[in-house]
Amino acid sequence: MVTRRDLMFGAAAFAGSAGAGFLSVGRPVAAREVIAEPIAHGVKSIAFDLAERPTSLPCFNGRTLPLWTFELATTFPIVRVKLGERLDTVFRNNLPREGEVASIHWHGLRIPNTQDGVPYMTQQPIPPGGEGRYSFVPPDTGSFFFHTHCNSVEHFGRGLMGTLIVEGDEITPADGEIVLMMKDWRIGPDGKFLPFSTDEGAAKSGTAGTVRSVNGATSPVISVPSAANVRIRFYNLDPMRISEIGFEDAQAAIIALDGNGVPPMPLESWRLGTAMRVDILLRTAAPGGSIKLYDYFSAEPFVLAEFKSEGPPKRTDAFVPTPLKVMPFAKLDEANAQLIPFEFSATPTGAAVAAIGAGPGIEIGPLCLAKRTFWAINKQAWPGRDHRDLGPPLAVLKAGQSYIFELNNTTPRAHPIHIHGHTFEVLNSSKRDLPRFRCDTILLIPNERIQVGLVAGEPGKWMFHCHILEHQEAGMMGYIEVV
Repeated sequence: MVTRRDLMFGAAAFAGSAGAGFLSVGRPVAAREVIAEPIAHGVKSIAFDLAERPTSLPCFNGRTLPLWTFELATTFPIVRVKLGERLDTVFRNNLPREGEVASIHWHGLRIPNTQDGVPYMTQQPIPPGGEGRYSFVPPDTGSFFFHTHCNSVEHFGRGLMGTLIVEGDEITPADGEIVLMMKDWRIGPDGKFLPFSTDEGAAKSGTAGTVRSVNGATSPVISVPSAANVRIRFYNLDPMRISEIGFEDAQAAIIALDGNGVPPMPLESWRLGTAMRVDILLRTAAPGGSIKLYDYFSAEPFVLAEFKSEGPPKRTDAFVPTPLKVMPFAKLDEANAQLIPFEFSATPTGAAVAAIGAGPGIEIGPLCLAKRTFWAINKQAWPGRDHRDLGPPLAVLKAGQSYIFELNNTTPRAHPIHIHGHTFEVLNSSKRDLPRFRCDTILLIPNERIQVGLVAGEPGKWMFHCHILEHQEAGMMGYIEVV
């Protein structure tokens, strides 16, 4: 029996023969890599209408709230393209507030800088009533998502997000697939939205939601085929929550992190900061049985979802998951890589607000950022400069060259650090025994130093920030320039 108790990171072995082919300490097993090749050509066109739509989700208990969404028919759109297809997107900004500009950022995608969707940096933001367009060929398979990149705390808080799945990475198709989007909502006793941000939250770990949900429901029960291998694409899309997910009494393996395939690792538990994703292959229960997915980072384990098996069993063999195909990333020249340090710290204002623990809430300015600064990267707090006048980059990289970023968290708070247009290769940690894997968002736990490798990609200015959105908007954001 596999249960999660005190192990806080990584994985453990499966019971009995179910764990055949896995290392007992949860390390990935070496396997011959299969490179993903394009499986389609042509163009997939989508259109979005960003607007306010009164919505009643199951987790709202019959209440209707003014959500902001990309589409009329779907609260959280799931866009699927095949590796090799071009994605053409047109969107209309019909958000209801005067001056509420918008752009779409394609989180985790290594696309041309002009398509990255950062207002004032890679494009002019689209004003209310205006229209924006994007066109690119996603270069990698995996689980990605998209969201606006201005006034992000409120936009996430009102539900303005969607997932993008690039297909073409499976060697052996799963028996089913489920997309899970975890997000909290800030709803008060009166059934209305609470302020999306507070000074106290912004200066600490973020302002927590009051209602938990997965796919808009609280602890949904999802029907799955019995004794089957089901792929779960799990997204942490909350503005601030850090979760640690795992199953009780289940055979499951991590097969991708932030959309990047990894040699299968048996899942005991895995910690995700906001914007991080994990793909899991789960062997479902026998007919009539069920398996629960938990968040263990809560005060008490919280049931995120329950998978109820229906129908005859699909499989009788031992659970030995097949790895995914991988992308041909440029190889890191670790021996000759330039080391670049980054310090993530609190500002004196942030430390003071955290100490007193009170405040009326951050005022969001017209430049997409908070007017007060609580956080900094290399002692630079982003809102200290006009967003239209970018100021100097945190680092200048040469395209094609290798670098090692030393990410040093000097604060007592966790920070999921995201880089646009690139992926990190995790090398080592001062506090954890992490496997080597590739990601676009790496979670720094308090007072941790992590080294990550990076080969500089497409030229341009690329955002580099904490993805706890209040931290981003209150200073912990900058950019890397690739020349």
